[in-house]
Amino acid sequence: MKAVTAMVAGGALVVALWAPAAGAQEIKNDLKDIKEDRQEIREDTREIRQDRRELYQDRRELRKDLKAGNKEEVKEDLAEIRKDRKELREDLKDRRDDVRDLRHDRRDLRRDVRHKRTSK
Repeated sequence: MKAVTAMVAGGALVVALWAPAAGAQEIKNDLKDIKEDRQEIREDTREIRQDRRELYQDRRELRKDLKAGNKEEVKEDLAEIRKDRKELREDLKDRRDDVRDLRHDRRDLRRDVRHKRTSK
C-alpha cells in the first residue's frame, strides 16, 4: 500500500510540475482533495478494524455468557453486538463514500491535466 501511495504521489507531483501555471490551481486543488480523501480512507479503515475487534470480543463474551446461563448478560451482549454492527455498517458506508470521492477526484485531476495539455 505504501508503494502505491508513493507512486500516486510521485505521479501527481510530476503532473503538477508539468502543468502550465494557468491550470495549476485546479490541479493543485485536485491533488489536495486526493490527499484529504486518502487520509479519510485510512481513518475509516482504522475505525472498521476497531469495530471488527469489538464485535469479535462481544461475540466471545456472548458465547461465554450463554454457556454460563447468564440471561441478563446475554441481553446486554446482544445489545452491544447490535450497536457494534451498526457502527461497523456506518463506517463501511463512510469508507465506500470516501473511495468514491477519491475516484472522482482522480478523474477530475486526469481531466484537468488532459485539458491543460490540449489547450497549449
